[in-house]
Amino acid sequence: MSNIVLGVSGSVAAYRACDLARDFMRAGHTVRVCLTDAASNFVQPALFEALTGQPCLTDTFEEPVAGRMAHIDWARAADLIVVAPATANTINKIANGVGDDMLTTILLASTAPILIAPAMNPSMYNHPETQASLKKLSNRGVQIVEPTEGEVACGENGQGKLANNAHILRESLEFLSQSKLLEGKTILITSGPTQEPIDTVRYISNRSSGKMGFAMARAARLLGAQVILVSGPTDLLTPPDIQLVPVVTATQMLIEAQKHAVKADWIIGLAAVADYSVAQPSNTKLRRSSEDIQITLTPNPDIIGTLAKEFPDKKVIAFAAEPSADTEYAAEKMRRKSVSAITLNDISRSDIGFGSDENELTLITADGKTYESGKQSKLACSLWLLKILAET
Repeated sequence: MSNIVLGVSGSVAAYRACDLARDFMRAGHTVRVCLTDAASNFVQPALFEALTGQPCLTDTFEEPVAGRMAHIDWARAADLIVVAPATANTINKIANGVGDDMLTTILLASTAPILIAPAMNPSMYNHPETQASLKKLSNRGVQIVEPTEGEVACGENGQGKLANNAHILRESLEFLSQSKLLEGKTILITSGPTQEPIDTVRYISNRSSGKMGFAMARAARLLGAQVILVSGPTDLLTPPDIQLVPVVTATQMLIEAQKHAVKADWIIGLAAVADYSVAQPSNTKLRRSSEDIQITLTPNPDIIGTLAKEFPDKKVIAFAAEPSADTEYAAEKMRRKSVSAITLNDISRSDIGFGSDENELTLITADGKTYESGKQSKLACSLWLLKILAET
């Protein structure tokens, strides 16, 4: 049995949330309802309290348990937050981090999976700002149950009608089940670039932003795993509930990865590790002169290959950032490193290369099977990959 928070915003379709709450309860879940001010003009808190046997929140400062901040308690207890119906106003607030009522404050405080079922006038649904907000939320891992086409409350026809309750229920329960797919597993992810010092101010590195590794960490957490993220230098925010281990050089990354791999079930090597480091970096700043200088480079350790050799009982997945979509080299790399699978991405394409928010992956498994993700956000690619790995 899971704890579901049902958020109801101010659409005429708010009355349908009453049946949806009961549907969740019939499926064996505890349901607590939070209404926006606008929603309380259509349905009353007392109705949901009678239906669910739980308190219903409307005001930001309500405390059903004296001395306990309800928005924190509800946020942390939730296994899933469903917003149905979700108006354009509520969607745009959620997407932009606004917390000006109890519902949006709970959403800001929670790390639980979120599902949103929009309901509004078709013009409002198709407005560029609403669509941009829905895309932003989807890229964060929020599940969107798209509205259907039909006659809406104002009498107009078009896409904007709240999806039927059976569809919302099915999507919610599948999403809830998905969020437990990797429950009990610990996943170690290496991410970002490494920086190999030349002197005290200069270094050798590459163009990796770390976005794919951080997206993979977020996806693994959304699927219920405990995540350890060993990352080179980036300017990205650490996803919630992720153990971040910051490193700089390839040697540091290997040491930390070896340390944490002991307790990991899976190891995913996403880091863009510099292949070489400076044999003798200067302990002071090298001064400019008119003379040529020579820098001797020495090979860095093969991090994912070393981990695969040292931990043969783990599921180890390598990534191959290649200048083409040709899988031949990636497959050879998989065999050479003795990893469970390898994922190829073509960094020659500007739309999915370094720094992009999207990617297109080809997964090759040790038994020779290949899978194509298609072009998606890096988070969607990560969820796609982890689900396949969980089944293979």
